[in-house]
Amino acid sequence: MSRAEQPSRRTVLAAAASVAAAAVAGGAVPAVPAAAAPGTEAEEGGGRAPARPIDYRSWTTYSDWRTGTAKGVGAVAGDRPGVVMGTPAGTTSYTDPHTGTTATWEYGTWTGPVHQLAVPATEAVASWNADTPAGTWIQVELHGTYSDGTATPWYVMGRWAAGDQDIKRTSVDGQGDGRSAISTDTFAIGDASTGLRLTSYQLRLTLYRKPGTKLTPTVRRLGAMGSDIPDRFTVPASTPGPAQELKVPRYSQEIHKGQYPEYDNGGEAWCSPTSSQMIVEYWGGRPTAAQLAWVDPSYTDPQVCHAARYTYDHQYGGCGNWPFNAAYAATYKDLQGVVTRLASLTDLETLIAAGIPAITSQSFLSSELTGAGYGTSGHLMTVIGFTAEGDVIANDPFSAADDAVRRVYLRREFENIWLRTKRYNASGKVVSGTGGICYLYFPAAPSPSQLKALDAVGVR
Repeated sequence: MSRAEQPSRRTVLAAAASVAAAAVAGGAVPAVPAAAAPGTEAEEGGGRAPARPIDYRSWTTYSDWRTGTAKGVGAVAGDRPGVVMGTPAGTTSYTDPHTGTTATWEYGTWTGPVHQLAVPATEAVASWNADTPAGTWIQVELHGTYSDGTATPWYVMGRWAAGDQDIKRTSVDGQGDGRSAISTDTFAIGDASTGLRLTSYQLRLTLYRKPGTKLTPTVRRLGAMGSDIPDRFTVPASTPGPAQELKVPRYSQEIHKGQYPEYDNGGEAWCSPTSSQMIVEYWGGRPTAAQLAWVDPSYTDPQVCHAARYTYDHQYGGCGNWPFNAAYAATYKDLQGVVTRLASLTDLETLIAAGIPAITSQSFLSSELTGAGYGTSGHLMTVIGFTAEGDVIANDPFSAADDAVRRVYLRREFENIWLRTKRYNASGKVVSGTGGICYLYFPAAPSPSQLKALDAVGVR
């Protein structure tokens, strides 16, 4: 069964939140003591009603990295500032739950300041950009405060390395406190109808390296998107903007059926990495011949196989972990990647006008998207432009061949299936929608017009 036919992992969020304790799955790294919370960012929020139900905040500059509490790590300046290992804070052991291998690692931590959400949130997704040479890896955690003043646990949002020789990159199941829980890559309030919300959060990085070496990960971007998207089956219609189409490479996931089944049964489930690879190559990124040497030379578009391998989440058992895809894109020189939500097709038009394509996540019945020819409980595709009538031009990887990838979807239909939070499945049951989730990949040094467009959709 393809990933597109399987139940969305987000339908289990409410059930997961009933977990009584925040037990980390087997092989957990011993908890790093929480740093005393630095001061809340007073400039955030400001007591004003937010214009958008979405709050994305990132740390990318040298001054950003110096606002955190560092133990065993330090900020570095330069064209792309970041956090690197210094004198380690200590050593710890980690048993990889996917290999059973136990190893000792030196570590250091960076704990960010408290970010007061402009939008008290029902969901949050962290994402990051990092270099992790062989012998290194990172862990990202989120800790927050509820609207009643109590605190969440420290939740692991991902254990990640660009490669797969040291650890198997993984999300962590089984985390919850009865009020919120983690489903793969998403923090969610268990029952939003109670009015409970996440009002602030901190992010914590833990950097790991082999003992006795000078190796270091370098984390260049860390951020999180908090949102409170209203429950809705339909969304307001937007007014079409200017027509434009970007020249984004076209790749089919379907031509990879049966290839490398260890990565979620093969290409029929690779909508996310296939979409990611399209945009990576739009910006000029491409794996080297040496990086592709492991791929069967008879396979067409071997770079799609490469993207699947290096976005694969060994706990989720798939290539659709949102932050893992953004982190993969940022392993290419001079690229950044974030996971956020957008509020409308107007947001997408703003990005397209600045030359920035976007990967959108949606779910729908076959009758809800004219011309698709399929239904799905979760699928990623790449929006590359808009027609003169305002319809959506998408590179849809769920196509028979590369030359069939370009599709035009009716504006009103696409808008609704992407932005809604509730829908009816084929059995008539009410299930979740993704509420405007997207991946954005863009240059490390965006042009002025690109910076303006990103700022307009809340990405800074």
